[in-house]
Amino acid sequence: MKFEVLVVDDHAIIRAGLRKILSDTRDLVVAGEADNGNAALDRVRERDWGLVVLDLSMPGRNGLELIKLIKNERPKLPILIFSMYQEEQYAVRAIRAGASGYLSKDGDSELLLPAMRKVAAGGMFVSAKLAELLALDVSPNTQNQLHTLLSNREFEVFSRIVRGISLTAIADEFSLSIKTVSTHKSHILTKMNMATQVDLVRYAIEHKLLDLTGE
Repeated sequence: MKFEVLVVDDHAIIRAGLRKILSDTRDLVVAGEADNGNAALDRVRERDWGLVVLDLSMPGRNGLELIKLIKNERPKLPILIFSMYQEEQYAVRAIRAGASGYLSKDGDSELLLPAMRKVAAGGMFVSAKLAELLALDVSPNTQNQLHTLLSNREFEVFSRIVRGISLTAIADEFSLSIKTVSTHKSHILTKMNMATQVDLVRYAIEHKLLDLTGE
């Protein structure tokens, strides 16, 4: 059986790389591409796909919201997240939103094809790290995991604040007003019982939510 894959990534080199990798397989083929979230939704609406390989950070609609929108359009469409973000940052939330697997672009390249095949066939791809994170997520002892109290949008704002991205830039990325982003920031500080942005950065480092090697 051949699975037709929709690759959604704003980096042309990633799309070309996946196209090249799958050209050597008999069961997976890149049959479509999109370089932003709005285009991805258009492609999803056009036809049935065997698999979506989705980046989380793109122009237009992006991130966890895009997973939910895709699943609303095609509830049975398998989604594999292929992201620059480490698993500690987004994997659990991506699975909650409807993804069937999560791979970091910095991870083991040998896992890519097995992950795509498993998800396309209707399974879940869960690495050892993600399995551990999922176990922690359902553990009653989550007092020190304050970021789990945040909504998905609050967490996306939090992840950008701790990377030093300005509120104006965050507002532009998500097509929100500065006032709305400022409100999110206030809610984040309140929920996490912190006073300043420095406190948020320190927390993110301690909980491995901030990639100090850069993007």
